[in-house]
Amino acid sequence: METEFTPWTALAGGALIGSAAVLLLAVHGRILGATGILGGLFRLGDAADWTLRAAVIAGMATGPLVHLLATGERPVLDQPVPTWAVALGGLIVGVGVSYGGGCTSGHGVCGLARLSRRSMVATASFMASAVLTVFLIRHGV
Repeated sequence: METEFTPWTALAGGALIGSAAVLLLAVHGRILGATGILGGLFRLGDAADWTLRAAVIAGMATGPLVHLLATGERPVLDQPVPTWAVALGGLIVGVGVSYGGGCTSGHGVCGLARLSRRSMVATASFMASAVLTVFLIRHGV
């Protein structure tokens, strides 16, 4: 299984995520934890809070459309694993997010930037798990 190295698109994506995190914190005083924002959509109560959460999720979901409008080309989606494996991975990540008290955007982007020890431990766990998983999958162990 070969992975294409795309430093410029990765840099652009990282810059967009970082900018979004800074703007959300500066304008609304909120941490950009994507899973927490998504989970909050299912808790009805404060209409303004729900609207903010919906806008953030809509912004994330429309990324491919923005790419299409900017370049005239559909984004290339190469999924080297079956759909059931992606769904299972999403479920496992969801459970991990619940136990870890946050996701990679909340801990890895925002938490590390705030020098949170808890986020440093969580991000180290995320990364170690990712490295181990890729190693096991790629080497058929």
